[in-house]
Amino acid sequence: MRTKARQEWSYDVVVVGGGHAGCEAALASARMGCRTAVVALHLDNIALMPCNPAIGGVGKGQLTREVDALGGEQGRNTDRSFIQIKMLNTSKGPAVQALRAQADKRLYEDWMKVALSRTPSLELVQGEAVALDVSRETINGVTLADGRHLRCRSLVLATGTFLRAKVVIGDRSYAAGRVGELPAQRLSTSLLAAGLELERFQSATPPRIDGATIDPSRMLLQEGDTAPWSFSHWQIPPTRRQLPCYLTHTTPATHEVVSNHLHLSPLKSGSVSGKGPRYCPSIDRKLINFPDKQRHPVFVEPEGVTTREMYLQGLTTSLPVFVQEMIIHATPGLERARLVRPGYAVEYDYLPPQQLTLGLQSKAVNGLFSAGQINGTSGYEEAAAQGLMAGINAALHARNEPPFVLRRDQAYIGVLIDDLVTKGVDEPYRMFTSRAEYRLLLRHDNAAERLSHLGHALGLISDGQLAAVEEKQRKIAEYTELLDSMMVRSGQVNAEVLEALGTPPLEESQPAAKVLRRPQISFADLIELVSGVDRDRLASAPPEVIEQLEIQARYDGYIRRQTAEIRRHEATETLMIPAEFDYWSLEGLTFEAKDKLARIRPDTLGQASRIPGVSPADISVLLIHLHRSLAARAAMSSSSEGQDLRQAQCT
Repeated sequence: MRTKARQEWSYDVVVVGGGHAGCEAALASARMGCRTAVVALHLDNIALMPCNPAIGGVGKGQLTREVDALGGEQGRNTDRSFIQIKMLNTSKGPAVQALRAQADKRLYEDWMKVALSRTPSLELVQGEAVALDVSRETINGVTLADGRHLRCRSLVLATGTFLRAKVVIGDRSYAAGRVGELPAQRLSTSLLAAGLELERFQSATPPRIDGATIDPSRMLLQEGDTAPWSFSHWQIPPTRRQLPCYLTHTTPATHEVVSNHLHLSPLKSGSVSGKGPRYCPSIDRKLINFPDKQRHPVFVEPEGVTTREMYLQGLTTSLPVFVQEMIIHATPGLERARLVRPGYAVEYDYLPPQQLTLGLQSKAVNGLFSAGQINGTSGYEEAAAQGLMAGINAALHARNEPPFVLRRDQAYIGVLIDDLVTKGVDEPYRMFTSRAEYRLLLRHDNAAERLSHLGHALGLISDGQLAAVEEKQRKIAEYTELLDSMMVRSGQVNAEVLEALGTPPLEESQPAAKVLRRPQISFADLIELVSGVDRDRLASAPPEVIEQLEIQARYDGYIRRQTAEIRRHEATETLMIPAEFDYWSLEGLTFEAKDKLARIRPDTLGQASRIPGVSPADISVLLIHLHRSLAARAAMSSSSEGQDLRQAQCT
């Protein structure tokens, strides 16, 4: 709704930023029925992929599958636009396996814009957000540079790398959020005025080259998988021609070029002060940190089907352009490569995430949410996961409903947000499987089973989608029962089959489920070990069910132990701490624990236990005081109810 005289528009939720976090936030909010606007500096750059146009990878692919299971768009969008896809870590266990896809960057943007444009109650707005409208520590809206005022009940900041941003190449720097795009210069001032803290991070991207000028014969071919992989749980896996990628390595000659020009690096000159991502370092940072390493991998990856540009993953740098050309030409297969776009660094403001609740809402401003790189993360997947959660909670806040929070034992998304809010960041955060203590339960293959019912309750997963997941679960239960009841008989024939598979013969007949636990035995092998009706019943199992049956059989003991551990800690993990709890008055807590607990104000005892500097002894003390506080509240409530009853009887 618009008021002409005041240039004012009214929404339930406004999302500032049209990147991966902003798109997911806006879609989630609108799909939950909220009138939503997404404000982008340039609508032609919606869902832009300024770094490698790839989605997924170990830890990150799990996030994308979870976003899909909750009704987000990233997985579906990747399926529509990928030009190569493969499953990583297939030689390892299921806990660390994950999909990764190289996307056509332009097609990815186009499909995301289609999704936004076709969503009811969602409006696209081009403009620069310059000032928050805050009164009584509550968000009321945001003002744009052209004077428009967007009123809202909830506001999501998904500004990426644009807050007071500058681009750096060698000794040159200029104000920009990305090369060729203006930064958001004034919004930071408004955030500071609202009582939020800001710090600086930096990120960087490698040069792009003309793919027609590379020499594939000097590099290792990297092809995609032929299996019909898909990020989305409900789309038919697409079949299309995949484009090849290539692997080369830096050489001592490459390193000599870098070393001879390190004095020109912004890392040495100090023109970049913000800390960059540890796990995606520039080539100059690699040589500083690993001076004895003789070579580093460089993946040469296409950016799309309508462009010849190729991305040099592993050669990130902000050295001067002439040095970048020398680095490229000193790398095998790239001797004659033509530089199309130089690499660069970008430095920007971010919000230290300990200022947020587990629902990604600001503790300083009611109704203000944030997601993506503004929260100190890196990566499209981390951004999308936060965007989805921020959009959900912005919509719930606009409807006066409690926040939606995922625990660490429920999803990688829960791990991501808990890490940010509880531990904070001292460098751009990236997801890894090692960060998830329950990673065997949080696999990419069971994301829909874990989360789709939650997405359905929020209105983001349809009845048909949920029914498909429930049907799969029903079949898994049916075949699990069948395997428990079916016997594999001992005997000469089966003994020969088992010995051929490299596993001892059966001394006596055993349940099929127990035989399947042997690492040498696949479900297909098991079919050969039974006969008659049993064989026919097993052979009818769908592939997606077989996958789950094999995982359950092989990792049954580990899964049971992790499940039991979750149950043991459940009471502590979910014990709520009152928002107004006075930590400074508690005897027995260390000064450091009091300081950090009072500053972070954890929502639960489980969250409190993960705050750096809060010891198990501090948690024990806190638990005692919480029980006393809860008992006192219960007594007061009981007394009040009794008094009310007596008064009622008197009247």
